[in-house]
Amino acid sequence: MLNYLLRRTLLMVPTLFGITLVVFVVMAAAPGGITAQSLIDGADLEPETRRALEEYYNRLYGLDQPPPIQYLRWLNSISPAGFPREADGSLGSFSWWKGSDLGTSFRYGRPVGDLIAERLPVTLLLNLLSIPLIYATAIAIGVQAARTRGGRFDVASNFVLLGLWSVPTMLAGVLFIGFFASEQYWRWFPTGGLVRREAIDQTFLPLLGSGTDLLLLFLCTGLATALLVWASLGAPPPARRLGGLSAGALSGYLMAAALHGPAPGILHLVLAGALAAVFMALSGLRSAPLRVMFAGALGLSAGLWLAGRAGVELVHAGWLLDRAWHLVLPVIALSYGGLAFLAKLTRASLLENLAADYARTARAKGVDEETVLWRHVFRNSLLPLITVSATLLPSLLAGSVIVESIFSIDGMGKLAVEAVQTRDRELVLSVTLISGLLTLAGYLLADIAYAIADPRVSYE
Repeated sequence: MLNYLLRRTLLMVPTLFGITLVVFVVMAAAPGGITAQSLIDGADLEPETRRALEEYYNRLYGLDQPPPIQYLRWLNSISPAGFPREADGSLGSFSWWKGSDLGTSFRYGRPVGDLIAERLPVTLLLNLLSIPLIYATAIAIGVQAARTRGGRFDVASNFVLLGLWSVPTMLAGVLFIGFFASEQYWRWFPTGGLVRREAIDQTFLPLLGSGTDLLLLFLCTGLATALLVWASLGAPPPARRLGGLSAGALSGYLMAAALHGPAPGILHLVLAGALAAVFMALSGLRSAPLRVMFAGALGLSAGLWLAGRAGVELVHAGWLLDRAWHLVLPVIALSYGGLAFLAKLTRASLLENLAADYARTARAKGVDEETVLWRHVFRNSLLPLITVSATLLPSLLAGSVIVESIFSIDGMGKLAVEAVQTRDRELVLSVTLISGLLTLAGYLLADIAYAIADPRVSYE
């Protein structure tokens, strides 16, 4: 295993170079290419200033040299070992450790390394929040659908998951902003960005008016969450469905009242009926993990609403809560497609293994169904999920381009779009290099997870 990991790590180097070479060739072969003259086209400059600026770009980036030489210069810059570049643009003597330099951005006039250091943590944050959400929810839905094959939950979940998979991320992001972030409907979330300007100067945690308000907030949220979680686990199914029906109807009525006032109307009836049906169905699920997830989210929301109605004064939300508030819609927009695909894959993999010979043998020996599912079938069903995990990170990085552009988030995705639009060669190559490195790291982690999930897997 160690030898395999070492070989895979060494193979990353030529693979990354191959990725950047393809991108460089495409950029160089594009109409007009990338020249010093193309960088200053449209600028109203004096002839002497224009010539001086062209000479500066040629000296800094080597744009007056053939494309192969330009690519070799870029490789020399990013490589820790090579020929250091002097102030006049010439190359010095070979050094085994000269440091790595990703170059200077055409558009921003700043070191590319600084730009990536600012933007990369934002994209990684979105993905680190999305991946656990995708896997936790998808596995819970897939397991329950496989256990009740052909039942109401299986049919309903298949219909919903197919619908989620069919909705483009771009359309979903626009709808989220239109309904949940605009003044016309419910202004629950911000339209874009990651934090408000006011929150930067606030404390890290929320600040309440007094200690009594803090105690009341914890009591409302804690009691509401604990009560609903307990009811989801201990209450009989008819009581759970009745409670879900009541909570859904009340939630729908309050949503409609926020738009058109408390007087009942068509919107009140539609929203109350729709949410009542959804909440009743979720409350009656046979899967305890899914019921607990739903009850916990509903209890936390109800507790916050009750605390507000009780007069809890929030001086300011604080940096942490404000950042979480801004991340809700982008994370959902980035996650729902992968969740739908992974849930369907989990269901198919479990159904295949539940019908396998070893599962039937375990049942014939008297092993209960829960033990067969979790100790025998589920572990073997993890292999397809691990395979998908290797491609999930690249797909999320690609989805970040759309999500960050829609929600005006300054991450790697938005930076890549800006770099391509302005033909910023240094920035495009560096973003490609970092994205390729993260993709290859995802494949390597998937190989390690293979060996952990199935000790029979050998790479020797």
